[in-house]
Amino acid sequence: MKKQHLYYLGHKFGIIFLSCILLFINIKAWGETTVFRYTDSQGRTIFTDRKMIGPQYKLIWSAGLKRLDAAFERTPHLPLASVLKQTPTQKRIYKRRLRRRKTKYNTLIAKVARRVNINPNLLHAVIQAESAYKPNAISPAGAMGLMQLMPATAKRYGVKNILDPEQNVTGGAEYLRDLLKLFNNNMRLALAAYNAGEGTVLRYGRKIPPYRETREYVRRVLANLKRLQG
Repeated sequence: MKKQHLYYLGHKFGIIFLSCILLFINIKAWGETTVFRYTDSQGRTIFTDRKMIGPQYKLIWSAGLKRLDAAFERTPHLPLASVLKQTPTQKRIYKRRLRRRKTKYNTLIAKVARRVNINPNLLHAVIQAESAYKPNAISPAGAMGLMQLMPATAKRYGVKNILDPEQNVTGGAEYLRDLLKLFNNNMRLALAAYNAGEGTVLRYGRKIPPYRETREYVRRVLANLKRLQG
């Protein structure tokens, strides 16, 4: 009886061990994506998840993005719940302060948008959703500044002082521009990638990931953009 019991335990643990190995293999295969950034012979930037072959393409950098990489996997940090709970008076005060802060950065955002060649209204829409124009905003996930850059993203785009408004907006604008290139100017996918990471969007077959926070983020930024353009 004791021998039978030991055999049963050994068989059970063997199955568990084998299952863990298979799970690890599946997660590793599913969880990694590499993104490449090239310049071609005409100086144009190419941002892709595929290797470019030929002497006309110069590799600038490549990044292996993992499912749990803190540089790209953003955790919820948007103050939506607190805004929804505000009284009508609190909402009016919030909107008034938001307009004041927005006015302060209008010139800077317009200058960066021209330099990076991106729609300034899109930058405004993202900044409003990310930080409500607070230059020293820091999220629980470690995202910082007006455009809530993660430290790894800031480093990738040469941002030395992540809380400096001009450097922060420039890095965020360049990242957003590259995401638009990566996803063929699909605004919804680019915004989803800005929130959840480009590796996540690529792994879900170039679709918005099924994360409530990411879907709400995309909806809110597009609503901001519509108001700004309308």
